[in-house]
Amino acid sequence: MKTIPHGPLEPSSASKWFAGTAVIAYALLSLIPLVWIVMTSFRTPSDAIAYPPQVLAEPSLVGYVNLFTTRSRVSAEELAALPAPATWYEALVRDQQMILAGPSRFKDRYLNSLAIGFGSTLLSVILGTLAAYAFSRFRVPGKDDWLFFILSTRMMPPIAIAIPVYLMYRQLGLNDTYTGLILLYTVVNLSLAVWLLQGFMDEIPREYEEAAMVDGYTRWQAFLRVVLPQAATGIATTAIFCLIFAWNEYAFALLLTSGSAQTSPPFIPTIIGEGGLDWPAMAAGTTLFLLPVLVFTVLLRKHLLRGVTFGAIRK
Repeated sequence: MKTIPHGPLEPSSASKWFAGTAVIAYALLSLIPLVWIVMTSFRTPSDAIAYPPQVLAEPSLVGYVNLFTTRSRVSAEELAALPAPATWYEALVRDQQMILAGPSRFKDRYLNSLAIGFGSTLLSVILGTLAAYAFSRFRVPGKDDWLFFILSTRMMPPIAIAIPVYLMYRQLGLNDTYTGLILLYTVVNLSLAVWLLQGFMDEIPREYEEAAMVDGYTRWQAFLRVVLPQAATGIATTAIFCLIFAWNEYAFALLLTSGSAQTSPPFIPTIIGEGGLDWPAMAAGTTLFLLPVLVFTVLLRKHLLRGVTFGAIRK
């Protein structure tokens, strides 16, 4: 049987098979916790804490009902004296020998996460794009020193400055405000945005802008109509990374908020059920919390893979 020689950089069939198997196995292992969380969100509290754990259980929406409502336990006599439940979710609450006491705070916390996460991501991308374009196209005095300084802010864990930030925010009146968290997340993400986007800007030939300006465009028009479309891949990639940090951030949200501006990460662990944590409700909140980032990443998935490797090879 004649064998086909492989080039020095071309992987063999066995290498491809092994790599494919390893990637699939890693993906399946990574998905197990997420799948278990989603399954737990559709279980009753008793099934969620059953031992040994039940892989298959009768689905229930109790977790989602408990997540969006507050309830109060009543006696069997008081429950029997009440009129028939008006809605399906009220019937689920009655099955737990409880009555509805009102909505929970999860909806407000979820909307806070959307406003703060996407607001800080938008601001980080806008400022990062402008700064990266300036570093890429203009002669900035001390450019290398400035870039190193910007990068050095990423070397220190953000939580290391939690106490100074807390004291500063208390003096400025920014505690428990949208503005405070958006500004903080923007500052933390800005160094990453500048460094990522500068690599993309450097890959865009200057001749494109020069040709546009010869045709009568101003520098700003050339930036908007020529550079930005070419940098769309890098902008999308940077936006995903910035959103992931702002969306998942827990420590600052816990320290700097307690009421009106609190986001979902510090709120979900506080969901209390009868006798302890309400695991189906927590799993339901986690499942809903994953959706915006998942949808955002899927919508930009074509840009993500290309964007990760776009600046890897330089001329």
